[in-house]
Amino acid sequence: MSTIKRAATLVAATAAVTLALAGCSGSTGGGGDPADVNPDGEITPREISWLLSRPADGGVITAMQQIADEYAEDHPGFALNLITTPDRPSYIQKYETLAAANKLPELFDTDATPFAQKLAEQGRMVDVELLLDDLGLKDDYREAALNYQRFDDGSLYMVPFEFQLEVFWYNADLLGQAGVEIPGTLDDFAPMCEELRAQGVTPIALDGQDGWPLERYMAYYPFRMAGPEFVQQLKNGEASFADEPGRAAVEWLYGLGQAGCFQEGFSSTGYADAQAQFTSGKAAVYNIGTWELSNLATEALDPAVRDAVDYFTLPTLDDAATADNEYVTPSGIGMAVNSATYDPLVRDFLAFALERYPEAYAASGALSPTTGVETTIPPGATPLYTRAVEQAGDVGSAIAMPWDTQLDPATNTRLQQELTLLVQGDITPDEFITTMDAALTENISG
Repeated sequence: MSTIKRAATLVAATAAVTLALAGCSGSTGGGGDPADVNPDGEITPREISWLLSRPADGGVITAMQQIADEYAEDHPGFALNLITTPDRPSYIQKYETLAAANKLPELFDTDATPFAQKLAEQGRMVDVELLLDDLGLKDDYREAALNYQRFDDGSLYMVPFEFQLEVFWYNADLLGQAGVEIPGTLDDFAPMCEELRAQGVTPIALDGQDGWPLERYMAYYPFRMAGPEFVQQLKNGEASFADEPGRAAVEWLYGLGQAGCFQEGFSSTGYADAQAQFTSGKAAVYNIGTWELSNLATEALDPAVRDAVDYFTLPTLDDAATADNEYVTPSGIGMAVNSATYDPLVRDFLAFALERYPEAYAASGALSPTTGVETTIPPGATPLYTRAVEQAGDVGSAIAMPWDTQLDPATNTRLQQELTLLVQGDITPDEFITTMDAALTENISG
């Protein structure tokens, strides 16, 4: 099955699930009170389940499984059943299908999407703001980590388990040989690419196969020009791609394509290959998050590249609406708590787990979503590792939200397809805008 057909099948399935969910919008699905975060009753151990979309060998699952085992020692009969689907599109389809059938388990992963907000409005998710406050843990969390999980109205229904900084890694030697400096503004990207191309260097390594890395670039110009509100307005039909921030982003991306910023055949390049282009010294810049610190800030890198690797954060614009220290700072997919199955046991386990989790997670070398714990710097790390960890303590509250977590699935799929065509020069900015505004109108009204 082709990529387009697979995407179409997923969109159709998701649309059907959304209609089913809308059909039961008057019910809570047998749920309890989302605001009753400390229910009365006995703590009776049983197996509880967590539907999640995370790497099975990743730090989050490893830490939570360890904590669950500790909890079970004092609560015989308790077990945490991890229902793992790392592939995100497959996970979303499973999650939305179970939601429509009112069969979600005690805990489940979700981004702050319109679909998830509908669940919250139906009373089917525990109010996490109230829960963390009741547990005395809310003030431990980084403001940016909580803000990433919030819905547009500011409500909080997901617990963050990660914290990341998305930055631009670069090879200082390659930039120096081309006689260019790191971009001071977003408008400096295209000239930088042209100079690097003139030296026979691939300017930017891009995982074009997965769609979301290129979509990140679409988010940058509107965030700097208009702030995080633009994508919120866009997905609600209160803004369009033809508006000034949207058009500016489209023309900027088209300009990146014309300047040859990305490698030849970027649309078929996968995640590992894109990273290898940077770490082998074939590409000068690579935009990725701190989840790759162990692979990019390490003595294990090729010595010919290692000492030249550095990073910069999202460049700004003149008269930008956001601060220099505000950029993409995600706290990953969040964990929601099913109000229908929330009881004294679930609360007690969460109280136990969330108190112990930050230290266990930080010990793996990862950035905790909380403050007050020290990330363990692994052996063989370069000074960049420590610098990135320290920089996490100085980020603003506004977040350049990844658009793939904000737009409806049909619009998002079309956006990723059209962005590739735009950057390749197969369509013009005006054609892109006409197509995307039509898709946005159709999917919002539909």
